[in-house]
Amino acid sequence: MKYVLITPAHNEQAFIEHTLRSMFAQTLPPARWVIVDDGSTDKTVEIAERYARQCSWINFVRLARQQGRSFSKKVGAFNAGFELVRTIGFDVVGNLDADISFEPDYLEFLLSKFAADSALGVAGTPFTEDGYDSASHSFEGENHVAGGCQLFRRKCFEDIGGYTANAAGGVDWIAVTTARMMGWKTQSFREKRFHHHRPMGTAGRGTLGAVFLYGRKGFLPWKFTDLGRVPDNVLGDKATVRPRRMCINGGLYGGVAYRNQKGSFARTDAISSRRGNEEATPYSGHSFEIQEGRPIPLGSACPARVATNPA
Repeated sequence: MKYVLITPAHNEQAFIEHTLRSMFAQTLPPARWVIVDDGSTDKTVEIAERYARQCSWINFVRLARQQGRSFSKKVGAFNAGFELVRTIGFDVVGNLDADISFEPDYLEFLLSKFAADSALGVAGTPFTEDGYDSASHSFEGENHVAGGCQLFRRKCFEDIGGYTANAAGGVDWIAVTTARMMGWKTQSFREKRFHHHRPMGTAGRGTLGAVFLYGRKGFLPWKFTDLGRVPDNVLGDKATVRPRRMCINGGLYGGVAYRNQKGSFARTDAISSRRGNEEATPYSGHSFEIQEGRPIPLGSACPARVATNPA
């Protein structure tokens, strides 16, 4: 199977060489790897260009950077790279972050999973940080594929319409969840890991802000909100959302546990069980509304717990 990769990068001089070295060592190189610099002001361009000159399957693209940093800008950079590979004959397309590293057979391993299962739409692995392993410490299960290295079967990527440029974040989660809603299998294979060199969520914010954001994801619903009719296997007719104050408390509580690697308690089932009528689903842990068949996180980013409203 042939695959292509796209790496949006912005001010990654401290980490991008880890990714470049990992790619050069791969036992199964891609048909094309497009690195898209999104207006870096450090030495990211210099480092990436030095490697690109040594390899025919690397394309390097520079974009003019708009002020500010957001997830929607990352999607714009990804789309610019995708335009350069759209006409190439490939079976799998992937996002590869510019701050990760992995074993030489990592991508060959993932491509073998696509070859073995035609229903597999999105594949990846858990990741590690210093003292942290998402397979055991994260509240997201095996059906979620981490965005740092997220591979899509081409047909699946086309079915979901690519990444959604959502400024509130969660673009990787939206893509995986939409793929499942459309009947594709998504899986994080635990036999391998990639290593995330930048502490999670610290791009554009400090460590305290990052751990707050992570902890806030785990605190679940309080108030019923009618989202209208959506597929029964996703939401039923209702969803619930905790108010902002609960999200703040959850951010402080959950963030501390994330940094201390005390394991996954983010679903807070003991707290939520007081409401008797709630059922966890594969889509728990995020606030979102359905827009044109897609689950879109709400601007407040306060996480939600999906529930069935009793008659």
